[in-house]
Amino acid sequence: MPLTEQQKKRLRGLGHKMKPVVTIGAGGISDTLLEELTRSLEHHELMKLKVNLGDRSERDDAIQAVCEHSGAQLIQRVGNIGLLFRKKNKDSKFSAL
Repeated sequence: MPLTEQQKKRLRGLGHKMKPVVTIGAGGISDTLLEELTRSLEHHELMKLKVNLGDRSERDDAIQAVCEHSGAQLIQRVGNIGLLFRKKNKDSKFSAL
């Protein structure tokens, strides 16, 4: 279910002080990276992703691919940092959303 702008604003506020949990390096997206990302989303629900790739289009493509694979929603992207959200089915910290 898509998030409203009000919900995204709240998530951006919560994610502001977070540090990136997963980094996509020059090696690009691998199976191991996708597994780690899935594990991190299951645990954190809201997380930052750092993308150390060449230009803007490469970073956009990488973030889009990660979101499609993991089922996460991109809340915000600033430079090489993306804020991702995927709500848990049970015991969600974000049950009010």
